Amino acid sequence: MAKAADSAGAAHLMLVIGISYLDPEPAVFKAMLEGWTKQQRARFLKWEGTIKPRLSLVRRFAEFSNQYPWQWQPAEFEAFIDHLRTKTPTFTVSSGRNYLNHLRLFCEYITDPRYDWMSVCQERFGQVPVQILHEWNTVTHVSEYEGDPSRRPLTYDEIQACSTPPTAGSRRSESAAARAR
Repeated sequence: MAKAADSAGAAHLMLVIGISYLDPEPAVFKAMLEGWTKQQRARFLKWEGTIKPRLSLVRRFAEFSNQYPWQWQPAEFEAFIDHLRTKTPTFTVSSGRNYLNHLRLFCEYITDPRYDWMSVCQERFGQVPVQILHEWNTVTHVSEYEGDPSRRPLTYDEIQACSTPPTAGSRRSESAAARAR
């Protein structure tokens, strides 16, 4: 039976222990991403729709912050989201929540003791990765529908009104028909 430390994506399975890398920061970051990929594949997540976009976002965030995960602080994430919202006026709340969930999952992976990335980073860089996303700096889910109000799904009553034959001159049937268009 495998120990918890032998989990797919564990640091000791991704890095060659006892070797000094010429450029250790990018080597460890690459190993973290490869380990996270293995951990997600072990959970049967799909490459194209899930793993690949998550990895891409983590790389984008690292490039934006110009830091490695063991150097990240909450301020970097806040600056990243501010940059995205400023650069892309159509950046939506749901996209922001999706981004923060992906980054939160990566931070959970690298801070989970089962994968041992914290001790690797402490030993090699004198810093440990931390969870940078907390309830005070993330988007809360406060409404049932967050999209464009003109594209919201019909309510049960609106569907019922559309499927019930209208009576002549009925105001309710006219407004429901107008809403359905």
